[in-house]
Amino acid sequence: MRRWRKRRLDASFKGIRLRLAVALAIALAPVLVLSAIQSRTAFRAEEERIERDLLRASANSAHAAQVRIDHAVAALQALRVSPVSPDCTARLTALVEDDGLYSGLARIDRSGRFQCASPMPSVRTVAGRPWFDALRDGRPVAFSTAPGASISETPAVVAAVRRETATGRFDGAVAALVPIADLQLDVLGQGDTPAADVALVDGAGRVLATTDVEAFPAAGIVPGDLTDRLVRTQDQRGEARVMTATSFAGDDLFVVASEPSQGLFRWAITNAVAVIVLPLLAWLAALISVMVVTERVIVRWLSYLERIAAIHARGRHSVRPIHAVKAPDEIRTLAAAMDEMVLAIAARDASLRESLDEKDALMREIHHRVKNNLQVITSLLNMQQRALTDAAARAAMSDTRQRITALALIYRSLYQSGTLKRVDVAVFLRDLVAQLLAAESRPGRTIDCSVQADPLVVDPDKLAPMALWAVEAISNAQKHAFAGREGRLAIRFTSGPEDSVLEVEDDGPGISPAEPVSGLGRTLMTAFSRQLRGETQILESPGGGVLARLIFPTPEVSLEMLTDSSGRRSQRVA
Repeated sequence: MRRWRKRRLDASFKGIRLRLAVALAIALAPVLVLSAIQSRTAFRAEEERIERDLLRASANSAHAAQVRIDHAVAALQALRVSPVSPDCTARLTALVEDDGLYSGLARIDRSGRFQCASPMPSVRTVAGRPWFDALRDGRPVAFSTAPGASISETPAVVAAVRRETATGRFDGAVAALVPIADLQLDVLGQGDTPAADVALVDGAGRVLATTDVEAFPAAGIVPGDLTDRLVRTQDQRGEARVMTATSFAGDDLFVVASEPSQGLFRWAITNAVAVIVLPLLAWLAALISVMVVTERVIVRWLSYLERIAAIHARGRHSVRPIHAVKAPDEIRTLAAAMDEMVLAIAARDASLRESLDEKDALMREIHHRVKNNLQVITSLLNMQQRALTDAAARAAMSDTRQRITALALIYRSLYQSGTLKRVDVAVFLRDLVAQLLAAESRPGRTIDCSVQADPLVVDPDKLAPMALWAVEAISNAQKHAFAGREGRLAIRFTSGPEDSVLEVEDDGPGISPAEPVSGLGRTLMTAFSRQLRGETQILESPGGGVLARLIFPTPEVSLEMLTDSSGRRSQRVA
């Protein structure tokens, strides 16, 4: 089964259709390659657009937050020059309630203690805080974050402005608390891309506020590594992200924007119609169109000529490729050449068949004349036998006449056969036995003869020694077994794949001790068996009498398909 499928597959691959389809598919492959290049270019353009949008979203969000902080700083600049009065707390409270930009305001002396605040924080001093130390060291403005339960009850951004004396010495600070919740409303709503997530991060990388906590790495963020550039990382869900950061309020606060990073494969799946389906449909449409045109213009005409050639191979040379007139010029030229070749072959075949028929007629005539000449010789010997008075001479003349009769029968069988080359042993033996018994028949003496023979077709070179051996065996039976008596004669011929056996059995008195072991008849039988590369056996018959047996290799010609001289198949021998 596997070999059959392999042969079918090999035959299919060797066909012009499959080879042409493969060649066309390869030839049209640049369409897919060009589509892939264009898709890659489109992906890069889309990726660059997303990166620009992400950078712009981060910058816009940072700008919005910076505006809010700058407004708070401007208010603090105006507040720092006012002196500390007994109603300081009341004034700060009124400013917090009227402005709405802060959750708290405070005045701090040079030691870091709160002079007044609205509302008053739970801690009494900010000494040691980095932002306060920065103001003490000369920094005009400082920023920081205030976690809950410390300076502010809720997460907020601390904006502080340095106060100085008339001589320029550090005289404390004015601080404002800007709630991160307020920054979130203003800052995180400014994104330009719907898929972007934004986070407010301090300088230490702590996320103060975000649109989606899981959209950022779990191990923290280093804002300094993200400022004004894109970094690819993974979020807490394990998805690839692109991140960038923009600082505001100095280097204390950052806005970090994050967006999913779509790889080439993911982008191709998202844009499957434009990237995969349309190019593939274009490639298939081009391939099918070319295949259909090729089928109509070339392949179907080649198949038509193939069918015409198959009909000619079966001997029907009268069929002409008349429909090829509608084919292209090259196919018409091929059809015309094939038609001329077929006509030439048909003319040559007719001439050869005529010559073969003449040869067959001549061969039949030759065989017929040889048979007639041998019959004339047989008739002359018969006349000569009648004129002889010596019994030994008459017996010798009778044996010679029977041998010549066998040879004449061979030539008669040849010119009567269909091939002029082979003769069926079974038919020949029946005719031979009938003629031998008819020639030696005597009044009042009846010989019951039976012939059982398997069909075997042989050439004259093998048939002649078989026939002469049979003549000697039958003649011996007539002389010794049926001398003055009736009897039974059995001739059997069996043909096997290896050996063939010819037996002549009589029911006479058997082998006489007085009979010479070697005579002319037995000498001839031995010689004839050697011509066949066989052997002769003379045995006692189980029922009494003599059994003469010839064993020889079955001729190889019996395993072939025979044809006549004109090339026509005749029969298959067993």
